[in-house]
Amino acid sequence: MTAERINPPDLSPPTGFSHAVVATGSRTVFLAGQTALDTDGKIVGDTLPEQFERALTNLLTALHASGGTPADLARVTVYATDIAAYRTHAAELGRTWRELAGRDYPAMAVVQVVRLWDEQAMVELDGFAVLP
Repeated sequence: MTAERINPPDLSPPTGFSHAVVATGSRTVFLAGQTALDTDGKIVGDTLPEQFERALTNLLTALHASGGTPADLARVTVYATDIAAYRTHAAELGRTWRELAGRDYPAMAVVQVVRLWDEQAMVELDGFAVLP
């Protein structure tokens, strides 16, 4: 994929995301929502940062299995049950993102939800990628 990340000077400088991503490629991969489920189907992690790391790892595992890399991500949506907690841990979550996915940020949004499918889940990530 070729991805052009667009961050117009007329918008607030992005931190940890891109305002727009123009992706050119031949395959689009739609990634289902991933929470902090382990291979036994149990939520792991007692804190938001722990769950975020596992959810992102799960999303990237699905992406890698599809032949993609984090640089191929065009869009990611984060669903959090507590936006205040997400903001409190934003720096740590950003470090986790950079360690696992690098600095080629997709277009992103964070949305607060009342709850997720698994009651213990604090965060879920979904998205799509464009592969060469």
